[in-house]
Amino acid sequence: MIVQLTGTLVEATPSHVVLDVHGVGYELGVSANTAAALPAAGEPGVTLLARMVVRDNAMLLYGFATAEERALFDRLCAISGVGPALALSVLSTFTPQGLAGAVVTQDAGLIATTPGVGKKLANRLLVELEEVFAKSPALRGVVAAPVAAPSAAAPTNVEADVTAALLSMGFSPQEVTVALEGHEEAGATTAEKAVAYALRRLGGGL
Repeated sequence: MIVQLTGTLVEATPSHVVLDVHGVGYELGVSANTAAALPAAGEPGVTLLARMVVRDNAMLLYGFATAEERALFDRLCAISGVGPALALSVLSTFTPQGLAGAVVTQDAGLIATTPGVGKKLANRLLVELEEVFAKSPALRGVVAAPVAAPSAAAPTNVEADVTAALLSMGFSPQEVTVALEGHEEAGATTAEKAVAYALRRLGGGL
C-alpha cells in the first residue's frame, strides 16, 4: 500500500498531479484544495500523502496535502453511493474545516452546492459525517463547538461568536474578516446564518 510519495512535481492541474519519484512518474488524483496548496511544476521534494484504490482493471492513486483531507477521503468513500471521484468533488468544494462547519450547522443546502451531490445525499452526508467527526481521532480536532443561540436576557455579539467559531475551525483571522464582509447586507444576521454565509464564501474561494 502506497501511503506517501516525495518527488519532483512534474505536472499539476486542479484535478490531478504527476510526481516524479526517482525516475518513476506517479499520477495522483487530487482535490482542488490540495492542488492549490502545491508549488509550481518543477519543484523538487514535494510530499503528498497518498491512498491507493484497487479496481478490477486499474490501480488508482489519490494525493492529499493534509492527513485530515486523506482521513475525510477514506470516510467519504466508505459511505454508500460515494466513490473516489465524488469524494474529491466534496474535498474540492470544502476544506476539512469548512466541511466540519457545515456539519456542525447542519447546512444540507451548503453541502448540496458540491457538484454531483443532491439534497437527499447531502442530508445523508450530514448524518454520516457527524458520527465520523465525533469519533475519528484524525478528524476530531477540526470540529468547532456549536455556536450558541443568542439569549434574550444576555444578547451576544454575532460577529464575535462567528469569529470565534471560524477561528476554532482553523481559519486565519484575515480569512474570517474577509469571509464576514457583507453578511448583514445578505441577511445573515444571526450567528447560525452568519457561519453558513462565511463558510459558503470560504468554500467558494471568496
